[in-house]
Amino acid sequence: MKHILIVVFLFTTVQFSAQTDAENLKKIYSNSLTNGMSYQWLDHLSNQIGGRLSGSLNAEKAVQYTKEELEKLGLDKVWLQPVMVPRWVRGAPEFAYFETSPGVTTNVNICALGGSVATPTGGIKAKIIEVGSYTELKALGEDKIKGKIVFINRPMQADLINTFEAYGGCSVERYAGAAEAAKYGAVGTIVRSLNLRLDDYPHTGSMGYGDLPNSKRIPSAAISTNDAELLSGMIALNKNLNFFFSQNCKQLADVQSYNVIGEITGSEFPNEIIVVGGHLDSWDLGDGSHDDGAGVVQSMDVLRLLKESGIRPKRTIRAVLFMNEENGLRGGKKYAEVAKSKNEKHVFALESDSGGFSPRGFSFQCSEAMLAKIQSWRSLFKPYLIHSFEAGYSGADIGPLKDDNIVLAGLRPDSQRYFDHHHAANDTFEHVNKRELELGAASMTALVYLMDTYGTETISNEVELRD
Repeated sequence: MKHILIVVFLFTTVQFSAQTDAENLKKIYSNSLTNGMSYQWLDHLSNQIGGRLSGSLNAEKAVQYTKEELEKLGLDKVWLQPVMVPRWVRGAPEFAYFETSPGVTTNVNICALGGSVATPTGGIKAKIIEVGSYTELKALGEDKIKGKIVFINRPMQADLINTFEAYGGCSVERYAGAAEAAKYGAVGTIVRSLNLRLDDYPHTGSMGYGDLPNSKRIPSAAISTNDAELLSGMIALNKNLNFFFSQNCKQLADVQSYNVIGEITGSEFPNEIIVVGGHLDSWDLGDGSHDDGAGVVQSMDVLRLLKESGIRPKRTIRAVLFMNEENGLRGGKKYAEVAKSKNEKHVFALESDSGGFSPRGFSFQCSEAMLAKIQSWRSLFKPYLIHSFEAGYSGADIGPLKDDNIVLAGLRPDSQRYFDHHHAANDTFEHVNKRELELGAASMTALVYLMDTYGTETISNEVELRD
């Protein structure tokens, strides 16, 4: 009889807990969809401040604005964490054309890649040669590349449903293409934009030269997908095509900026820290609404939604708005460095850096046992069409926190349209849907609530007790 009572008690407790969790998730989603702040905050970031390249005046304005908005929430603590960041500036607009015969030119859309050097004054004009990969580049060698502009035309793989996998498959050519081409005597590189759609927007992004000396560094620019197709077709018809481009970018001295941090102190385990965050900087072509204004305001709203829903966390919940993810990751590295120096115990970190589209679920870096525990919460998310709880990549800014104890996660929205806007001039506020953004904020809050409620330990002890 005693064993039966214990089983009944445990069953009742589990049922009650599940019921309470469902009610709390419902409050979170309801508050986000009817009284959310993420869209309003994003409107200001995007339309009143704009693109927020590290070290820029707009980045500083974003720091001050988000700090002030976090202070309005009545959090237990809000502060700025200093971090030195690189300052690369684009300068005057880029210009490019290809020449089919003397004096007959066709303009194309390009933009300098972040971190690139400028062209010489007056630009560069040279024969252009097309390659599809590093393998082709090496096969051609110095004899065929020296003195030419290399056109790296590697499209994203369209048949991959995971568009981030397609992006990762060819981003290395964008990042290191100029350094590789310079080894064979190229005078510049033009890289196909990382975009699954055919359009006229060139997409920027970071690039680097490794240990290549300054005297050997060559300028690198991205070309729109429409113009990449056009240029490839013209090269097929005329192997002696000339290409001209000019860009005026430069690397200035590092400047001081800040991570913006706000927290609710835990009621039971204040020394156990849960981080939720996105990156405050963006590229300069658009206003950075999807990348990553969305993640910033969603992270801010997680703290607000917990308070609005009457949930007092057991553990300390921190929103961290990281600076300089795009061209240096200085903010993420600095946050982890300071956390380590203070011997802080981080148990969970969640990042939103995949756009403000409809949330589909999360990816996790954790043990199989922990993942199984998280997957047991699927039924709580089912009413909100959140279904994907898989092992996978979490995020760049929280990556430096990784150790054997922390669970890392990334919000995974529908990614099919993300690269239409990524790092381009059309990453703007009107392309973010209010309801989709708010659903993402609610989903993040719901996961943070459950991780805080049940901790990040595995369920082995609980299973033994129930058995």
